[in-house]
Amino acid sequence: MVEVANALDDQEPSAWVRRWSHLVPPGPVLDLACGRGRHLRWFAQRGHPVVGVDRSAQALAAIGLPAAACETVLADIEAGPWPLPGRRFSAVVVTHYLWRPLMPHLIESLAEAGVLIYETFAQGQESLGRPSRPEFLLRPGELIEICQGLRIVAFEDGHQPQSAQAPARFIQRIAAVRGLGVAMLESPL
Repeated sequence: MVEVANALDDQEPSAWVRRWSHLVPPGPVLDLACGRGRHLRWFAQRGHPVVGVDRSAQALAAIGLPAAACETVLADIEAGPWPLPGRRFSAVVVTHYLWRPLMPHLIESLAEAGVLIYETFAQGQESLGRPSRPEFLLRPGELIEICQGLRIVAFEDGHQPQSAQAPARFIQRIAAVRGLGVAMLESPL
């Protein structure tokens, strides 16, 4: 169960997702626990077909993308089976969500040269507020462990001070590619 309020869903796409989206090869993008679709819209605007999975029918209805460009899947991914067995994606995007039993499915869902872009709360966040329960906070370096076998392009783990866009928080982020793929491209910073 997610302990984070959905207020973050109404913001612009995550800076981390925007920064590493240039690595995503053509093809479908999966946004897991997509909320109201801020990352779905970002990737759809860049020509990717997108698939959003969320347990909230209300959030999925608010995405506002045409059905031809956006497939939505209503699923309780914590209580039910993996809703996309056998499907592969050019990218799997997850922000502000953690359910450890899904991690193998996320890695398996990456196509060759597919990119995992993941960003969520880390230990230390409990000192600042929600989420505070250990099952919703990544341990130091946990995303690196999960991504063994992928090429890690970027990783961050630590405190992010308050900004105009986000409150102070402890966060862990990774961008990782299956195989060498496009990971050799330079970042357009």
